[in-house]
Amino acid sequence: MKKDIHPKYNKVTVVCTTCGNTFESGSILKEVRVDTCSNCHPFYTGKQKHASADGRVERFNKRYGMDSKKN
Repeated sequence: MKKDIHPKYNKVTVVCTTCGNTFESGSILKEVRVDTCSNCHPFYTGKQKHASADGRVERFNKRYGMDSKKN
């Protein structure tokens, strides 16, 4: 392995711009900012809302005159 060709790997503080949470990680950058973290992301907090597809197929078939029972 050649000497002095790899970037220096530092311990950095990661800052979430949404909730202000901070945690340590490793990076070649001096500072890391993220939009969302596990502290505020809806998937991790349990507040995620699933898009409801109920009735969409029926509305499409009704709008374009397709009968789903013909098949």
